Amino acid sequence: MNLNDAYMMTIDGALTAGETTIDVINPATGAVFAAAPDCSKAQLDAAVEAAGRAFRTWRKTPIAERQALVAKAGDLLIANADEMARLLTREQGRPVDAAKIEIARAGAWMKGVAELTPPVHVLEDSPVQLVEVRYMPLGVVCAIAPWNFPVSQSMWKAAPALVAGNTVVLKPSPFTPLCTLKIGELFQSIFPPGVLNVISGGDALGPMMTSHPGFAKISFTGSTATGKSVMESASKDLKRLTLELGGNDAAIVLPDVDLDAVAPKIFFGAFYNSAQICVATKRLYVHEDIYDGLRDRLVAIANATKMGDGAEQGVMLGPIQNKRQFDRVMALLDEARKSGLVLLQSAAPATGGYFVPVTIVDNPPEDSRVVREEAFGPILPMLKFSNIDDVIDRANASEYGLGGSVWSKDADKAMEIARRMETGTVWINQNLSLRPDAPFAGHKHSGFGVENGLEGLLEYMAPQAVHVARS
Repeated sequence: MNLNDAYMMTIDGALTAGETTIDVINPATGAVFAAAPDCSKAQLDAAVEAAGRAFRTWRKTPIAERQALVAKAGDLLIANADEMARLLTREQGRPVDAAKIEIARAGAWMKGVAELTPPVHVLEDSPVQLVEVRYMPLGVVCAIAPWNFPVSQSMWKAAPALVAGNTVVLKPSPFTPLCTLKIGELFQSIFPPGVLNVISGGDALGPMMTSHPGFAKISFTGSTATGKSVMESASKDLKRLTLELGGNDAAIVLPDVDLDAVAPKIFFGAFYNSAQICVATKRLYVHEDIYDGLRDRLVAIANATKMGDGAEQGVMLGPIQNKRQFDRVMALLDEARKSGLVLLQSAAPATGGYFVPVTIVDNPPEDSRVVREEAFGPILPMLKFSNIDDVIDRANASEYGLGGSVWSKDADKAMEIARRMETGTVWINQNLSLRPDAPFAGHKHSGFGVENGLEGLLEYMAPQAVHVARS
């Protein structure tokens, strides 16, 4: 695979140029460095038609063969992680080592998903009748991936859809299309034509896909506002949906923790990928007895953590991925500053790139925007608490419910708090730990449906009850 070649879509197993192109910008410089295809309506139709034809054969392929091909694709992705990492850094901004980790983990994720098998439930097996429930593939899946983790999120969708027997039309974000296009090219050697199609395009392509009658299901990761639009579009012909949306994840830190041990974990749980993670800690509730000590340690870590172009040696935090999100984050910071909030900030490069300094907001009011809204950038409000019941209520007082964490030496107390948190995932004394066999789901406005685990696999299937008379 030559990463210097022109970037092409994969439609029906063939490399396909766009009728026009879209610019791809390096967020560390703000400069255009590549062009990606801008898929037309006719090319989208061709991709959906190809996937529909391929589905008739792929669904009949034994699941063990589908699993083997998905696992083989995972191995191929892992083998190309080193070569692809610098391209991911250029389009996404994350440091090269972290980019390599994302690609390799995406390959390992595919192998993990390939070990999942839908169950067959036998409800009755008697002389009178056999009643069993099996799970059937849905058809052609529309997969729309975000820009914060473009490779892993694409494989989160494609792998279970393919194992389940569906075919896929995958669209990466227009901000980060290049690695996903190259993966489509790479996987042509593994999947039959039409099974996995990869297209790219500007803002008009997503709505064209979600309203297309040829899709049986949409799997979308992105903002809650866009997710609502996707849901509305899908409702017109009752497409199935999985929506992984926003989060405003709360961490609760009890006074018995070892501050030196937990501070680095809490810092990178909030600021890894420059906080562009849906389950990053976005509200940090700290018991008043240890508040100052944890705040000072987090500020020290921020000052010692190098931010810059991910292609440079020693950089730990990169830029905001795109200008649109950069402007949102800067507007949130400006309002916090004008409101008189205390901002404890590290240094950020003064370049043409989209860099925002690591910012800890020192005990802001609960009703301030930096607390209520998901920044999706390196802004972390720290808030004091003294009462457990009160802090749980504060943590739950959000329209979001994606993830959360509890930090304490008392595992039983932490578990009790975790059970009261209104989120799909809770971590205790860790964060950002995800695995392909564990379900990932959002509560409230954080999502609809499930990704990952057996539950996530079954989102790409429909139950069929079979009743067989024997007498």
